[in-house]
Amino acid sequence: MRKLLKVLLPLLLVALSIIVVMDLTQRAKDKRPELKEDADQAMLVDVIPAERVSLNLSVFSQGSVRPRTETTVVAEVSGKIVEVSPNFIAGGFFRKGEVLLQIDPSDYEAALKRAEANLASRKAQYADQKARSEQAMKDWVNLGREGEPSDLTLRKPQLAEALANVQAAEADLQKARRDLERTRIKGSYDGLVRSKQADVGQYVAPGIPVAVTFSIDTAEVRLPLSASDLSFLELPSATDESEQHYPQVTLRSDTDGISGEWQGRIIRTEGVIDERSRVTYAVAQVVDPYGVLGLSQQPQLRMGTFVRAEIAGKRVDDVVMLPRSVLSADDTVLIANTDNELEIRPVDVIRAEPRKVYIGGGIESGEWVITTQLDAPIEGTALAISNQDQTPGAADTESVNVAASGGDQP
Repeated sequence: MRKLLKVLLPLLLVALSIIVVMDLTQRAKDKRPELKEDADQAMLVDVIPAERVSLNLSVFSQGSVRPRTETTVVAEVSGKIVEVSPNFIAGGFFRKGEVLLQIDPSDYEAALKRAEANLASRKAQYADQKARSEQAMKDWVNLGREGEPSDLTLRKPQLAEALANVQAAEADLQKARRDLERTRIKGSYDGLVRSKQADVGQYVAPGIPVAVTFSIDTAEVRLPLSASDLSFLELPSATDESEQHYPQVTLRSDTDGISGEWQGRIIRTEGVIDERSRVTYAVAQVVDPYGVLGLSQQPQLRMGTFVRAEIAGKRVDDVVMLPRSVLSADDTVLIANTDNELEIRPVDVIRAEPRKVYIGGGIESGEWVITTQLDAPIEGTALAISNQDQTPGAADTESVNVAASGGDQP
């Protein structure tokens, strides 16, 4: 019996182990999930709808505000400054005809009186010589002399000399009056004092600068434009005076603590091309930049302010406006077609700006333009559109404009 157990027991243990292993294997198979075929992984992208529109292009430039007229004021007569206007300070406003400086006029008043007295004396001498000439003619007739009397008889040389002395005295009187008037240095226009170089008690001589002033009726900005910029603009020529060719320009600034927006016009182009930069300068004008003449309600635009300019350009029809970021270097854009597959589409670029691009051909209205940046796009890649609930329409066009607008200035 013992021998039988010794033989059967190992066999039973082996058989039991096999049964347990088989049972565990079956249970593992029952718990294993069903294998599914790997589905193609679609690339998730954002899109915007393309829509063809008509609009006016804008050209951007930049420059500094400067006065149209700037003057170095100099003394025309010599003397000591005895009085200055309260507005004769750096940054002071003055009106046309306002006396800014008064030079001591006493010597010039005395010179004016002498000139008046000299003229009166010369006129008396002329009257005397004229009376003598007329009397000589009467004596010639009364004496019954025949023929015409000579010039010496009629004292014509003396009369001519007396008349010349009168004219010289009149000229001296005019000069004395001008010199006296020049003791009052006046503003030639409504303007602002940029800097003053003289003050009360200082002696000045003719030609000595006393101040630098500029007019405040208008301000100008020189805007450099490249040849490509000019092709999108209708600018007046250097000799064109027709205001209908003055395109509008919007000036903006947010530097040096100055923030604002001003409206102006391009009034002329300089008739030369810069030899170094190969640009042409257009001149924008802003009326009443300081707002003191009552000609404008715009914020104050100070001279020297650096501004960015947006110039209204030509009108283009039937174009697609998109964010600049969707355009590749080879002038292609990525399209999500109707099968939700990626297409690399070459396009006709009319104009590319820092944040906008205007496309003439290659895209139709209603097509989906991919805005997601893809490192290595492959034609035919399956796409999953994250914002596919959008539908092309006015709302989407507005979103495109918002996404593409702002900060286009260089």
